[in-house]
Amino acid sequence: MVFVRTTPPRPVEVTAVFPELAPLARPAIRLHPRPGSPSVKDSSVGGPLLWPADEPWPHCEDAHLHGDSGFRESPAQVRLGRHSRARRCEAPDGPSFTPEEQAALEQKAARYAELLDAGPPWPAERPVPLLPVAQLYVRDVPLLRPPGEADLLQVLWCPYDHEPNWKPATAVFWRSAASVVDVLATPPEPYEANCSGYVPEPCPLAPEAITEYPNSLDLSPELRKVVGDWSRWQAAGADVDGSYAEYPAEFYDGNLANAPGWKVGGWPPWGRTDPYRRYCAVCDAQMVPLLTIASFEWDSSRYGWVPYEDRAAYADGRPAGLSPAQPTRVEVGSTDNMQLYVCPTSPEHPHTDLIQ
Repeated sequence: MVFVRTTPPRPVEVTAVFPELAPLARPAIRLHPRPGSPSVKDSSVGGPLLWPADEPWPHCEDAHLHGDSGFRESPAQVRLGRHSRARRCEAPDGPSFTPEEQAALEQKAARYAELLDAGPPWPAERPVPLLPVAQLYVRDVPLLRPPGEADLLQVLWCPYDHEPNWKPATAVFWRSAASVVDVLATPPEPYEANCSGYVPEPCPLAPEAITEYPNSLDLSPELRKVVGDWSRWQAAGADVDGSYAEYPAEFYDGNLANAPGWKVGGWPPWGRTDPYRRYCAVCDAQMVPLLTIASFEWDSSRYGWVPYEDRAAYADGRPAGLSPAQPTRVEVGSTDNMQLYVCPTSPEHPHTDLIQ
């Protein structure tokens, strides 16, 4: 299925008000994941990967924090639960599952009960299979700069909390799609997840190229003062609500700086802390944003970023857990973003990740 998403133009032309920011413009690609049924040949979030049948599936060998999160479900149970809620939302008086789906659910529940009776395979005792997070083809996301002849980026993670930030541990792979002859049909899945938000919902993508500017926290002290100077906004004739007169930087951050949601490149989102620079462990170059993993595509404070095609769904609203602003059902970090970084010198150098 081919679909598009279109970001509305910014309410103010950034460089018209602040020409000093022009050199800081960066290209980015909003991925716009939306629930569907991607195949291994598609760019996706949470979809199946074009993984060679003769290559071992990646597992997490680390020690796992098996603290009692109060959540103990397999990825299959998480997906079935979401499907049931969606069915009830669409048809409140109808069945949650078809007979075939109910039979599949009972079969999976029986298998899970057997595993529970046998005792849990504690993560510390054996490696945990990773879950697909994203698959991006360069043809869809040309902003990617893969090494060598690679044209495909694959990101996976372990759905358990890891020290020091209590978050999934990620793994990044670059490969050439043409080199994959036989595809692994049934990848292994972990026994359970620490959180339902660590099980991404399969979503095809609608990549859209945009231009981004840095969050005010990423600006120099001098430029931060410029953005926070209300008289500059007034002198440029910017049509900005006077309620922002005391804190104009809030309007800048919410409407003109970095876009929310899943994206490649651009500027990273910043949360409750000041920017924390990352440097390559191999060559010491400052790492640059590769992929932003987001819990939400937008929120009430950033309505201006909602694509035209999603505005009707935004207005309609949905029950908890079915919000159109959270299509991937991913939940990461206290400020809902995880940033993956790549070395600008060589994508083959180890990546880094950071919860915001």
